[in-house]
Amino acid sequence: MSDTTAGLIQLGLLLAALAAVYRPLGDYLARVFSAEKHFKLEKGLYRLFRVNPDAEQRWPTYAAGVLGFSFVSVVLLYLLQRLQPLLPWDLGRGPVSPGVAFNTAVSFVTNTNWQSYVPETTMGHFVQMAGLTVQNFLSAGVGLAVAMAVTRGFVRAKTDRLGNFWVDLTRGTIRVLLPMAFVFALVLVALGVVQSLKAGVAVTGPDGSGSTIALAPAASQEAIKELGTNGGGVFNANSAHPFENPNAWSNLVQLFLILVLPVSLTRAFGTLVGHRRQGYVLLGVMGLLWAASLALIWFSEAHASNPAALAAGASMEGKEQRFGIGLTSLFADTTTGTSTGAVNGAHDSLSGLGGGGPLLNMLYGEISPGGVGTGLYGILVLAIIAMFLAGLMVGRTPEYLGKKLGRREVTCAAIAMLAMPAVVLLGSGTALLLPGTPGALGNTGAHGLSEILYGYASTGNNNGSAFGGLTATSGWFQSSFAVAMAFGRFVPILAVLCLAGSLAAQRKVPETAGTLPTTGPLFATLLTGTVVLVAALTFIPALALGPIAEALA
Repeated sequence: MSDTTAGLIQLGLLLAALAAVYRPLGDYLARVFSAEKHFKLEKGLYRLFRVNPDAEQRWPTYAAGVLGFSFVSVVLLYLLQRLQPLLPWDLGRGPVSPGVAFNTAVSFVTNTNWQSYVPETTMGHFVQMAGLTVQNFLSAGVGLAVAMAVTRGFVRAKTDRLGNFWVDLTRGTIRVLLPMAFVFALVLVALGVVQSLKAGVAVTGPDGSGSTIALAPAASQEAIKELGTNGGGVFNANSAHPFENPNAWSNLVQLFLILVLPVSLTRAFGTLVGHRRQGYVLLGVMGLLWAASLALIWFSEAHASNPAALAAGASMEGKEQRFGIGLTSLFADTTTGTSTGAVNGAHDSLSGLGGGGPLLNMLYGEISPGGVGTGLYGILVLAIIAMFLAGLMVGRTPEYLGKKLGRREVTCAAIAMLAMPAVVLLGSGTALLLPGTPGALGNTGAHGLSEILYGYASTGNNNGSAFGGLTATSGWFQSSFAVAMAFGRFVPILAVLCLAGSLAAQRKVPETAGTLPTTGPLFATLLTGTVVLVAALTFIPALALGPIAEALA
């Protein structure tokens, strides 16, 4: 079977699996976040933490809950790493250095999972499980909660209440993430993914030399790593490691886990707003952007014209033989189209345009289809911008889903949209001016610029993948990436919660003959054009000096 055929078969199976669960899972998500009854376990947690689950919150209170919870999570995760020698299953590994511990704490709490360390030699099993894996659940739960709060902003009218953050976080974690991750952890174990509390296993080579292969509780972290669009690996090679991703079936399961919640949330959105075609349009735009990037990456890798590829007959540098070009391209597109950041190959080894595809996915704002929760509220922000532009063209006050989009709403949407470009461009520009930056690059010229741009795009978009040529262990990169992750996560959250509060306070506006329909191809085209236009106006100069220049060289 050829590499292309294998890739197309896996692509077909992936799309079929997503189509099969889209309706039931999407409707289940809608029921989870609209139900009035609480589970007994949830009630126990509310009593323990003194939360009134029936008290709804205004947007500033909801936002304060998000920020306060995230701050406490950063502190606790930082302390776990620094106190590692005092904890069980430390495997004899010392305390994590302050800079790495801070960067990692911010990284996992913001759902970025950027790793500037070697996991199998730095983290013990207890920190991996009680620290990093727990945050994989909770950071994804925060994204789900914010997406539901924004959805209520469109659903509700003449109220200042958006729900209860603690209830949304608890339900998303207990009713969605935990059961799905548990089931798929068992599936991954059955497919050969390692699940062990041993430090490693000793092996002896044919010549009598010995070595130790690291082991870890990988399957349990792998399931939520992908399901929660987290991406941080237990092993340094991430999903290219045979203990994390041993074969084509495990690769298919991981791709499915990455996409299933962001895709199904569009169905949940349509169900909650009372018009499922609204969700279908958003899904169509997400799918179109994802497919276009996949075509670009796959074609570029299959027809690479650099000297190494021409000499070898294929562009296989940095790719696993068991996956090949097709499955590597599919994984690269999926992991950067969402906010996952897991990799089954080296993105630094991709061709000029092949590496530009994952980079462009992130510069769209990771809405194709985006992360758990973040993809939904990210594309809703761009839908509001699109309707605002349409209103300017026809001289009419824009409306979306029965809500007028005035100065306050458009300002909030603009802040949410511009936070990421500010982080990426300011961070990359500053890094280029520093004298120590060239020493951190694995390549010079256009590819070196792409490494820097990719690093800030990844952290600013809470993705976490990297061009492997960049050594990000210096004080500057540790601190600036941490700031980029926090800024890229919490500024948009604050902006969209403010937007949701403003929308919920409005009354519903009835549709008239002048209302632009938002359920057909016209709006889908307008939204797609807005996404591409915003990214092009913002990043084309940087892309022209990086991946485009490399492709034309």
